Amino acid sequence: MATLSQTQSRNTSDQPPSQRAFHVRQAIIYGLLLFGAALVLIPFLWMISTSLKTQDQLFVRTIDFIPNPIVPGNYIEVWERLNSISPGMTIWRILGNTLFITVLAMFGEIFSASLVAYGFSRFKWKGRDALFALMLVTVMIPGIVTRVPGFLIWRQLGLLDTYDPLTWPSLFAWGPIYVFLMRQFFMSIPREIEEAAIIDGANTLQIYVYIMLPLIRPIMLAIAVLSFQGNWNNFQGPLLYLNTPERFPLALALRFFDQSLSREAPQWQYMMALATMMAAPVLAIYFLAQKQFLEGINVGGVKG
Repeated sequence: MATLSQTQSRNTSDQPPSQRAFHVRQAIIYGLLLFGAALVLIPFLWMISTSLKTQDQLFVRTIDFIPNPIVPGNYIEVWERLNSISPGMTIWRILGNTLFITVLAMFGEIFSASLVAYGFSRFKWKGRDALFALMLVTVMIPGIVTRVPGFLIWRQLGLLDTYDPLTWPSLFAWGPIYVFLMRQFFMSIPREIEEAAIIDGANTLQIYVYIMLPLIRPIMLAIAVLSFQGNWNNFQGPLLYLNTPERFPLALALRFFDQSLSREAPQWQYMMALATMMAAPVLAIYFLAQKQFLEGINVGGVKG
């Protein structure tokens, strides 16, 4: 055994400096990745752990990620309490509202961003680059700046307390980052493909629908995941435009549920159960589409 350990240590010391530096660098990189993963996962694990605790287990000095006993009934209790907050405000109604807003806005963003990016990338026209730069500059405008003007516009149109302010603007490419990513992806497609289609008699619309859109499927899927997450968790928009509880999405119902619990002692186990239910669909979609999501982001952000 002593001879074996001496041989291993001698082999390690015999490694060239470049190889030792490579191993040290890899160890540092993996250590930083593990540290970053822990920063992200610990709050999420704590949320799940809290959602499975009793109220007596919440305010204790020890940190227990595995509650004893485990109370999965908190999720059923949340379901029943949410159904009894307001007449007509059921969990199914809330989920339906959330899916309606999220899916409609997501498809609107994908359609409008792809159409605008196609125009910026595949056609040459006067002022194209200047207008594209101006569009990218809008990324630096804080969203809070446009809240008051947007509210006044929708109030003048008489469309407050409807889903129109949360869905229709998506048809006007309200995500400049999405346009940028799709433009980069479009620019990576060889022009010979378009020229061959034109020779075969295809027009611009046919090229866009039947050739270009299938080729940019990875970036469309990546943007779909980002858009779904953003609209699913959107809180400020519904808070500003919706007044009727029966129209609330899940993000706003979560706050409404929190206020209904504030009449009693803090019951964080129910809040964490509802928050876990809210985060679960986004996490499931991301893990199912992880490969295509990363491929779309890498290609869209690098090529072109």
